[in-house]
Amino acid sequence: MALEKLRKEETLEMRKRLIGQSCRLFYSDDPVKIVRARGQYLFDENGTRYLDCISNVHHVGHCHPSITAAAAAQMDVLNTNSRFLHDNIVLYAARLRATLPEELCVFYFVNSGSEANDLALRLAQQYTHNDDVIVLDHAYHGHLMSLIDISPYKFRKLAGQKEWVHVAPLPDTYRGLYREDHPDPCQAYADTVQHLIEEVHSKGRKISAFFAESLPSVGGQIILPEGYSAKVAEYVRAAGGVFVADEVQTGFGRVGSHFWAFQLHGGGFCPDIVTMGKPMGNGHPLACVATTLEVAEAFTANGVEYFNTFGGNPVSCAIGLALLDVIEKEDLRGNATRVGAHLKDLLKKIQPRHQIIGDVRGVGLFVGLELVKDLQHKTPATEAAARVVKRLKEEDNICVSTDGPWENVVKFKPPMCFSMEDAELVVQCIDRILTDMEASHC
Repeated sequence: MALEKLRKEETLEMRKRLIGQSCRLFYSDDPVKIVRARGQYLFDENGTRYLDCISNVHHVGHCHPSITAAAAAQMDVLNTNSRFLHDNIVLYAARLRATLPEELCVFYFVNSGSEANDLALRLAQQYTHNDDVIVLDHAYHGHLMSLIDISPYKFRKLAGQKEWVHVAPLPDTYRGLYREDHPDPCQAYADTVQHLIEEVHSKGRKISAFFAESLPSVGGQIILPEGYSAKVAEYVRAAGGVFVADEVQTGFGRVGSHFWAFQLHGGGFCPDIVTMGKPMGNGHPLACVATTLEVAEAFTANGVEYFNTFGGNPVSCAIGLALLDVIEKEDLRGNATRVGAHLKDLLKKIQPRHQIIGDVRGVGLFVGLELVKDLQHKTPATEAAARVVKRLKEEDNICVSTDGPWENVVKFKPPMCFSMEDAELVVQCIDRILTDMEASHC
């Protein structure tokens, strides 16, 4: 099969003409045309290899042979509407249930993280008979209208905040409202949610859900203060709401020590609803909502049938099962723990040499490098972060991107097969680029 059907210039011209311009490319000033991939590597039309530090969707590595074999084998036998009885969907649900607290025992399969989060919102509102939602500042939960409404990252650029949406401060202990020097940032940030609940009640309204990523990603690769989620869940449930954990970015072992990022908050903490997506199908559209029997029964009791034509189809579930097998057989959680710790350690070792490095944070293969213009005021170094990303691509064939409210956090969410040598190469190149930028005062 020909890997390239059109010259790069033709592809780019046709894309500009046929594809909506709001669908932006990575490196839009000089896009990389990728024609094949394997593991943690991408290859362009000239055979140039790029190290991929971006693609958390391709969780166990691009084009993993076990995943492609499972997909092809099931596709060759059957792929049909998920309303027909089939083994794969129940076998997959049972495997997922084994990774979660026992309370989370009912599953709804969908096709994307946005679909999962939209359904989670419906479940919460049906169960509580309330409408209002509390979200974290700078959050992003998906591209559907219902999710743009609860995503400050998006709605602030569009129609603004709806009356039923309430925004709590992002629990960022580096540059947030309460920082490392605060005696109890967990309690302080949790109290901001309690104050919001009281404010909502004072207006005669009621909370349906607190909706948050277990580790805020678009917010800047944020690690929540220990105990925060459990304390917030206590406040929200006392107010009649439920706790929704968005694991679309962070689930399936990316944090290494646990299968789900919400488990970092302690063994006693269990959300009422968990959403999952992106890495779930290793690039195949597959997502899910897991919830309690009580929430599921309330959803059933509304008398309206819920079905999703392709959610949980035999091919999707075969791929999902294969991905779980690969995570186990290749010890990818262990790899995330070891390589992620090594990456963080290497970044921390170069930090004293570069005043522009404000913070290094993360867990497993979810790591952020925050760049600042000055350490005292922590002024975001947005332009410098963009230059680092550009030079890594142009000089070293390394693909990274930025996140955070000011796009000054260089983020690392690579495929889980990322190696020690990959981590060493990336940090070596960042060290060289920062040294050169400091010498040239740019």
